[in-house]
Amino acid sequence: MKHRIVVLGAGYAGAITAGRLAKRLHRDDVEITLVNADPDFVERVRMHQLASGQDLPARPLGEIFAGTGVQVRIARVTAVDVDCKSVDLTGETLGYDTLVYALGSTIADYAIPGVAAHTYNVAGKQAALRLRARLNELRPGETVLIVGGGLTSIEVAAEIAEARPDLDVAIAARGGVGDWLDEKAQRYLRGAFQRLGITVHEHADVTRVAANGVLTGTGTTIPAQMTVWTAGFTVHPIAAATTLAVSDTGRIVVDATLRSVSHPDVYAVGDAAHAEGVGGKPLRMGCATATPMAWQGADAIAARLTGRKVPDAPIGYASQCISLGRRDGIVQKVTPADQPTSTVITGRMGARIKELICASTAWSIAHPTMLVPSRRRHLVVTGDVAAQFVTR
Repeated sequence: MKHRIVVLGAGYAGAITAGRLAKRLHRDDVEITLVNADPDFVERVRMHQLASGQDLPARPLGEIFAGTGVQVRIARVTAVDVDCKSVDLTGETLGYDTLVYALGSTIADYAIPGVAAHTYNVAGKQAALRLRARLNELRPGETVLIVGGGLTSIEVAAEIAEARPDLDVAIAARGGVGDWLDEKAQRYLRGAFQRLGITVHEHADVTRVAANGVLTGTGTTIPAQMTVWTAGFTVHPIAAATTLAVSDTGRIVVDATLRSVSHPDVYAVGDAAHAEGVGGKPLRMGCATATPMAWQGADAIAARLTGRKVPDAPIGYASQCISLGRRDGIVQKVTPADQPTSTVITGRMGARIKELICASTAWSIAHPTMLVPSRRRHLVVTGDVAAQFVTR
């Protein structure tokens, strides 16, 4: 019988993992099923562009994986039983021999009143389109407030300000906006905000959201006709409802090969995984983490199935890229442990580098099996069952 690999989620981490597994293993030996709720691959790092009015190309998963041996199943995951090795979908149940959990993340509201009722976000395609529709309703001079001070917050604020210069765009952060960047990058960011007319409210801890603005911990009201919530992300609760070992934030705890520390037939990649990177610090959520985690997880699965050496080098970082609209950007060089260095690229070159990275990542997903396979066959014995797998 074929070894059944089920990949849950077709974001960056899940889609790259499925495609890389199809490269590494032969379809006569494995059955790879990719489960996703949306029929298209969604470029999550471009949701601020979609929200601001730009149209993105459709990338149907069925077309992307046609001819690769990866079976695409459009369904929503409702539960996972890691003891029975099964996954409940809308309308059916799938069994697996190896599970790759890549269900990603969604917005974290931190139980703040009014977030669900009165805010918009860019956590997914439908959310971004909803934000876009509301943005189109706003009249000149009305205020859009972005809550949060991280990468997503900065990009959303800049994109909206550039697309709608007739609006008043503001950003409110609990701490500083972009304060983790090198001093040079911070100065450039402040200048870009001034050029775009973005008002910055730092050390503004939002405690309540209303239809006409937000209330901060100091009792200050920041008025806004529209509030965009980008204050953080959290994982879906499905993993925490299983017997998998999870962190205090609900992420699946994995070893250096992205394998669950409690269930060796389960791997987690992307935002849903709690993995240590260079220096022992947990890897942060984001596309920059999802891609190398997908490579590492897929290669580890293929290596174990084919009897090869399993890769377990810690994952490190190279840079953080921030778009400031379509013609401006910041590329912050970081250490493998994700600490900023003094090397910063700004302006049009920064924007071009960010665009090149986004485009190349999308291209790699749209062409998941471009590598020419080799024909080396390896024998693996698990228990008293011998299985052969062809690696590519």
